[in-house]
Amino acid sequence: MRDDRPAIAGHVRRHLDHLVLPVGDLATARARLSRIGFTVAADALHPFGTENACVFFADKTYLEPLAVAVREDCEAAALTGNVFVARDQAYRFRRGQDGFSALVFSTDDAAADHLRFQGSGLSGGDILEFSRPMKRPDGSEAIGQFRLAFASDLRAPDLFCFTCQRVQPLPSDRSTLENHANGVTGIRKVILSEPNPTDFQYVLQQVVDARETEAHSFGMDIETENAEISVLNEAGMRAYLGVEEALPERGLRARAIVFTVDDLAATQAALAENAIDHIKRGDTLLVPPAPGQGAIFVFGE
Repeated sequence: MRDDRPAIAGHVRRHLDHLVLPVGDLATARARLSRIGFTVAADALHPFGTENACVFFADKTYLEPLAVAVREDCEAAALTGNVFVARDQAYRFRRGQDGFSALVFSTDDAAADHLRFQGSGLSGGDILEFSRPMKRPDGSEAIGQFRLAFASDLRAPDLFCFTCQRVQPLPSDRSTLENHANGVTGIRKVILSEPNPTDFQYVLQQVVDARETEAHSFGMDIETENAEISVLNEAGMRAYLGVEEALPERGLRARAIVFTVDDLAATQAALAENAIDHIKRGDTLLVPPAPGQGAIFVFGE
């Protein structure tokens, strides 16, 4: 479907940066992700009570398994307007400890994004600025400083998006962490679900900063700079992921992540070696959610 409205002034189609995956605890997530064949970075604590253990890829995207480290700090941060923590708390209340809550896009100007989201009626709340240390593979530490701008739609309480500006970037040499036993090199696609996908065309266009979408009988697709976002209806969830249950309610939900691998046979061998349940579906491998893994993982060449 082509949108013929004027392009967003000065727009640049956004680059998918990372995906936020709430987990009950990092130890469980680390064990699960490691068995699937991912290299998991060291635990890192946020100044507002959450912590992560990221999985970095060669295409410069990554997964952010996110846990609650200090509940009191999280609650205090949410009360003072920290959107990141408040949305994480709301997601856990509604969906449990393991899930897939946010899509994050890189930006050079979070303040401009915030104004754009306000102007389009999609602002998720105040800008968040923070810094945190990160351990390098050699054990030394570096400090990163970040600025986040949030977008959300009240019709979709279980998903939010934000842009991330690295005011003081962390070290860029992550080659050791980007090497995975399962052969994953990056994120190809993110799959969302919604009974009537095109109802959310506008919000995704604004977040991705793109006008063109592709509507089809299974839903809707929109391209970011480096990956695709697919919003699937019930028929699409069955056809692509083998999910048979009806979509229980309205609203966007993040459901699956499609990874690119070098050699699917080698990936399957790695999964089998670690006794990871998986399904061969066409030219892909599907790993159902489990504790520490709140989304469907799909692997394809």
